[in-house]
Amino acid sequence: MTHTGTRLGELVDRFGGQLIGDPDTLVIGIAPLSDADERHATFLSNSKLRAQAESTRAAVLILTEADHLQLAAGFSGARIISAQPYVYFARAAQYFAALAAIAPPLGIHPSACVSPHALVAASASIAAQVVIEAEAVIGENVVIGAGSVIGRGVSIDADTELHANVTIYDYCVIGKRCNIHSGAVIGADGFGFANDAGKWIKIPQTGRVLIGDDVDIGANTSIDRGALADTIIEEGVKLDNQIQIGHNCQIGAHTAMAGCVGVAGSAKIGKHCTFGGAAMVL
Repeated sequence: MTHTGTRLGELVDRFGGQLIGDPDTLVIGIAPLSDADERHATFLSNSKLRAQAESTRAAVLILTEADHLQLAAGFSGARIISAQPYVYFARAAQYFAALAAIAPPLGIHPSACVSPHALVAASASIAAQVVIEAEAVIGENVVIGAGSVIGRGVSIDADTELHANVTIYDYCVIGKRCNIHSGAVIGADGFGFANDAGKWIKIPQTGRVLIGDDVDIGANTSIDRGALADTIIEEGVKLDNQIQIGHNCQIGAHTAMAGCVGVAGSAKIGKHCTFGGAAMVL
């Protein structure tokens, strides 16, 4: 889906920066330096790509003051000067994606199975084959994708989206504006067993998973419920695909983990930490 375009003046009004060029120029989205044409904005966040920026056909280039001075007249289009071009790009890309997005249908699909003892906001969108069990509370504007399973007593706060085939186990709590991708499992049992003369005795996992606001969880990522206390994922945490978070972990606000990270049970990780792909925390 496309839209008619946004004036550069509107972008600057919305996201700031210094515009050099015609504020009435229209752009329909963001594109890479190499692919952009006169319909697109693009950005330069790595000064090593200045030569590529000079030859881009984009209508506008988002860049720092230093790169603006170095490019001189090499690029003839408009410019938006920003201290953080990559952040500017991210916010502008969100804006253009929202303009082009197709709103999900409101209400509950006829094939969904929703307990009469669940509470689902009228503004929520519940897709085909979703299961919502008793005592669950689904907030305003929540989107639950096809085939997802929401356990007993789960709480999902406003504006959160679950993509297809997400499973939320009983009594877990999901905050506002979260984005949970397909195959994610929230609240499965932690790996808790006691060894009795070579035989493993299962320890019941009776805690929950508590997820704060603005958390992103990638495809096929698993977050185990606590054994006794809760597993806690604080606000703004970003988890990539295929990550394992063990039981009773505490992940501090705005920490980010790349794909295939594994975190052993009871680990405590602070705020604003970053983990590269396949890092292991014991």
